[in-house]
Formats: sequence, structure tokens, C-alpha cells
Amino acid sequence: MAKITKVSPLAPKGGFPQLPNIDGVRFSTVAAGVKYAGRTDVMLAHVDAGSTIAGAFTRSSTRSAPVLDCQAKLGRVEDDNKGFAFLVNSGNSNAFTGRVGVEAVEAITSATAKTLGLPVSHIYTSSTGVIGEPLPHAKITAALDDLAATLSADAIEDAARAIMTTDTFAKGATATCEIGGVEVTVAGIAKGSGMIAPDMATMLVYIFTDAKISQLGLQEMVSRLNEDTFNAITVDSDTSTSDSLLVAATGTSGAIADDNETFERTLGVVMKDLAHQVVRDGEGATKFVEIHVEGATDNVDARKVAMSIANSPLVKTAIAGEDPNWGRVVMAVGKSGAHADRDTLSIWFGDVLVAKDGWVSPDYVEADAAAHMKGEDLRIRVDLGLGAGHSTVWTCDLTHGYIEINADYRS
Repeated sequence: MAKITKVSPLAPKGGFPQLPNIDGVRFSTVAAGVKYAGRTDVMLAHVDAGSTIAGAFTRSSTRSAPVLDCQAKLGRVEDDNKGFAFLVNSGNSNAFTGRVGVEAVEAITSATAKTLGLPVSHIYTSSTGVIGEPLPHAKITAALDDLAATLSADAIEDAARAIMTTDTFAKGATATCEIGGVEVTVAGIAKGSGMIAPDMATMLVYIFTDAKISQLGLQEMVSRLNEDTFNAITVDSDTSTSDSLLVAATGTSGAIADDNETFERTLGVVMKDLAHQVVRDGEGATKFVEIHVEGATDNVDARKVAMSIANSPLVKTAIAGEDPNWGRVVMAVGKSGAHADRDTLSIWFGDVLVAKDGWVSPDYVEADAAAHMKGEDLRIRVDLGLGAGHSTVWTCDLTHGYIEINADYRS
């Protein structure tokens, strides 16, 4: 494992948030020794019967056996009187492991189903860590009795810590809203630090709510919100084999959330918060960067430009060096594949207009832009001057720390 020595400077200043209990969900963790010594590395979330499950997953062509299994099960309810379980391990991704990987998933899901008295189709597993090494699944199944015996409604923070790999801090977020006079709560956890790019990222995300919503209604919301949250972040442009987002709605509040815009906004707040935390924990990151593109011919072109800027090593290293090198932004716009016109292009660093209509702004003072680049939270805005298309994405800088972490990752 990479040698993480300190928490990211971009971590939330208050540490892990106080997350409320979600009625109908319980958690437990154990140190199974999958890879790491002296720390928990497996978490179990048990979700009561009557809940609905939605999700989103990587579209990588080499996605892992756990991802394929979850995708096959999503939306299926074998027994309305039985709940669900999410079982997650860190340290080994069970990816690129062929038939052995499939057999590991089958062994884990079967054993978990037997231990908890649930149908196998109600068991969702995730694995994160090193690619290409067989998962020692016997270590996980041997810990199931302990996991089942220690389930607790207030152990979500422990769960967040058990799923970490190169993360430097555990990630959690919560938000509430009111539906028909009833308070509804959403709370979630995530892991992710590197191999972060859309479709979705090397991240695992688990979100829980006491809202009552149909599986189809929840799935449609999650899919919509995913595009502007977890699919709008990048650390290094690399798409993982293991990305999984699972959302469980227990319905215990009784508040019906189908087609409810207030609930969708609240769920979106939690998803965006967790997505931003993943970027803030980007491997070696010292800067959190919002990139907003407007004036594109359409939203698709705007996203192409935004991601081209966000993924450019030249842009990201300039940010790390606190250099307002707007020429690198011009380069990234030009290579994006989107329609662009040099003579209608404008660029801002923060509130500082640095380039306008294809040329440096006559009022530009580099010291002003340089001052903005010294902050931890940066904003780059680009107006293509061609239409109404727009997109916002988030990234971080690229430092030597990224190299150190990934050079040592398997040691």
C-alpha cells in the first residue's frame, strides 16, 4: 500500500461529520486481513426489508466481477419480506481475476446470504484495491459471523474508514428536507483518491435515506444526479474497474419521494458533497479546482472542453506551481474536439479576466491572477462565445505526491 503520512490539506476542517442514523440501516466492520495489517478492511451494511436499491457503475470494459454481479442484480427483489446487504472489502479489487474472481463473488454472496438469512440476489458486494490479484475471499467469509453479530445503527463512520485505500480521510455527508411535513434524511459515505475520472472513478459510494420511493423512481434520480456529481470529477483521467454507487431508500419515514424535486435536490447535495471530497483527497492534491465552461454550442461540447482542461497535465502542474498560465487553458480548449473559435474565447482565473476575444485582456495584471492561484479553492471560467451550452467539473492539481503514492501503491 502507498505510504500515506498525512491528511490531505484539502480535507474538511471539521473532520468526519456527525452523520445521523437512518432507520432501517445498520453497519459493522472487521479486520479480516485481506491486505492491510492492523486496520479494519471489511464493512457490512444491512438494509431492512421493504427498501429499494438503485445504483450506478463504471462503464469500463474491464470492470470487476463484483461490479458485474451488482449490475445483474440491480432492481431485482426476490422476496419482499427480506432485506438487503452491502458487503465491501478494501485492499483487493477482485478485478482482472477471471473465473477465480467470479467464484470469489459467488462464495462471498452465498455465505453472506446464509449468515443473514437473505436471498443471494439481495447481496451486493464491492471490492477496491490492487488489480489482478486473487481475492482471499475465505478471510472475508470467516469474518461474517462477527460482522452479523456487531451490526449497529450508529457505526457508519466505522464503515467509511474500513473501505479506505489510498484515502487520507474518511468521507461522509448528510442533508435533510421536508416532504409533506415529514423530515427526510439522506446520509452517505464514500472512498476515492486516485484513478478518478468519469464512468465513474475508482470510488465506492453508499448512500442511505429513510424516504419512501419506488426502485424505478430512485434509479432515475440517481442516474440523473450522477452526471453532474460523480461523473463530473477527475483527478487523473483514469477510469477504474471497480466504481460502484449504491443508494438504499428504506421508506421508514413514510414520506413519498417519487417525482419530488425537493428530495432530488437533497440527494444531489449529498452526492455532490461526497464527489467533491473525493477530489479534495486526490492523491497528492493541494488545490481544489472548479472549471466552468459556458458559451459552447451545446452542453456536450461544454463538457468536452471542461474535461480537457481538467485532465491536462500541463494545466494541472501549472496550478500546482501557482502559475496563472492561461496559455495552457487555450491549448486544452483547442485539443478538446469541441467546436471553438479563437476570436470569441474568454478566460477568467477567479474573477480576473485574463483573455478576451482571442487575445490577452488589455486590463490583465498577472499579479492579480497569481494571487488567486495561491488559494486552496480555485476557479477557472471559460466562455467560448458560441452558444448556450455549459458544464461544470471539478479537479485538483498534479504534484510530485501523486507520483510517490502510485509508485509505492503495491508495496
